[in-house]
Amino acid sequence: MYRKDKKQEFYTELAKKENYPARSVYKLKEIDEKYKIFRQGDKVLDLGCAPGSWLLYASGKVGLQGQVIGADIDEVKIPEKSNITFLKKSVFDFKEEDFDYKFDEVISDMAPSTTGIVFLDSGKSLELDEMAFDVAKMFLKPGGNFVCKIFDSQEATDFFKELKNHFEFVKRLKPRAVTKNSKEFYIIGKNFIAQ
Repeated sequence: MYRKDKKQEFYTELAKKENYPARSVYKLKEIDEKYKIFRQGDKVLDLGCAPGSWLLYASGKVGLQGQVIGADIDEVKIPEKSNITFLKKSVFDFKEEDFDYKFDEVISDMAPSTTGIVFLDSGKSLELDEMAFDVAKMFLKPGGNFVCKIFDSQEATDFFKELKNHFEFVKRLKPRAVTKNSKEFYIIGKNFIAQ
């Protein structure tokens, strides 16, 4: 009989109790508490934002003077808030003319539909991360922050090294809310160096 991971159950129940649509919020919360990603008044672009937990968390952190724009091909499942805008859009469809301003943070919790074939899943994950970073290069302010989920692989290590050329500070983190056997971790880039 299949038994759910106890840690996963804990964070899933906590998310329900705190009115978040998914437990992924606790991954972002830990990242933010450790690395101070968001500030009041910031503009945030959340890629792959459905079902909306990261949108809700970021909107609370930037306050009513801030703005959070979420983009996904799936709908979000959160109540409307004055500082949140949702775009039904794929990360592959962004163009330089989409925004006439820059963002303080670009964040991505995107993940591919997994197959169980490790190299295939990590390859699809990497493709999404590379696209998220391409979007970040278009729209991130100098000095801005970038957060993305990635599946561990040699290519993920290479991507991590590549980001060191674009940020003053780059770290890897496997938040406590990630299940024990998962290959996922997060890359945090702070202080974007515009080139």
